[in-house]
Amino acid sequence: MADDRPMAEQLQAPTGGFESAIVVPPINAQNFELKSSLINLVQNRIFRKEVMRGASCSIRHFESITNNQRYPDVPNTTIKLLLFPFSLDGVAKTWLDKEPPNSILTWDDLVSKFINFFFPPSKTTNLRNEITNFRQIAQESFSEAWERFKELLRKCPHHGFSLIFIF
Repeated sequence: MADDRPMAEQLQAPTGGFESAIVVPPINAQNFELKSSLINLVQNRIFRKEVMRGASCSIRHFESITNNQRYPDVPNTTIKLLLFPFSLDGVAKTWLDKEPPNSILTWDDLVSKFINFFFPPSKTTNLRNEITNFRQIAQESFSEAWERFKELLRKCPHHGFSLIFIF
């Protein structure tokens, strides 16, 4: 089928298809805007896969900032969806840019996709095995071993073990 548009129109770069992966729900509040100070606060601790302790640590820090923000008539999850891209850099920013347009509909959806990408099931399995098979090293004091064990638990907060039996 022939394209009947003029040549100049056919040669123009496409202007569609650049939608964000994150779908932000409509905001009904009047005069709502994210303050630059809040954006700066989020950007002060940008998630860089190479530097941070991990995706779950990044999400915890992000939530510690955003859970304290209140705007009338704006759900907190909407604020999180708006701010999250500002918390990313490097490979984390590339991850979000590669997600299909309009594929992240809720905060829980974003967290799930983010954690699963940067903390794949194989990593969870390896850390769970380290926790399960934990042993005190020869010449290591009990307090050193205990700190090392707690660090393993922090590395994998979704380890699934009952803390009643651990502590």
